[in-house]
Amino acid sequence: MLRQQLLDLFCQLAYKEGDFVLSSGQRSTYYINGKLVTLHPHGALAIGRILLSILSTDTQAVAGLTLGADPIVSAVSVVSAYENRPIPALIIRKEAKGHGTKAYIEGPELPQGAKVVVLEDVVTTGGSALKAVERLRDAGYVVEEVISLVDRKQGGAELYQSVGLKFEAVFAIGEIQERYKQLKV
Repeated sequence: MLRQQLLDLFCQLAYKEGDFVLSSGQRSTYYINGKLVTLHPHGALAIGRILLSILSTDTQAVAGLTLGADPIVSAVSVVSAYENRPIPALIIRKEAKGHGTKAYIEGPELPQGAKVVVLEDVVTTGGSALKAVERLRDAGYVVEEVISLVDRKQGGAELYQSVGLKFEAVFAIGEIQERYKQLKV
């Protein structure tokens, strides 16, 4: 039921058809603005619960590249506290902070070798999450998995596999498009 609610929110709020240029530079006949769901109160709650249920029990933190992953890692962290399984959130900057510590990673410091899972809203080519993985590994964390809310099926999963990362998506684009058509009728 929670997954269905989240699917409907993606279809009603985030999924649009038309002519778009994606962050990867590719043209597309559809666009998904994940933030319209991840920043929605019901969307954030569903995301936190669903992703927490997917995470392995040895996960020590969730992380993602700013800005798309910020509400996702926050939702998971908040829900984890309510579920008595507290998991901190880390936010990865695209560029190092220009002052203070000049850090790429914001959030609590974890022990070296801590297991971190990278979260993403929408995966196309996989480049954004891979940048987060590299920054986390450079900081001494172990990252073996990327979880996305939506997989556009445009090479991201293959990229992750090619570098030895496990990948899982809550929804494949086909499922969103099929439900979008049902709701549109």
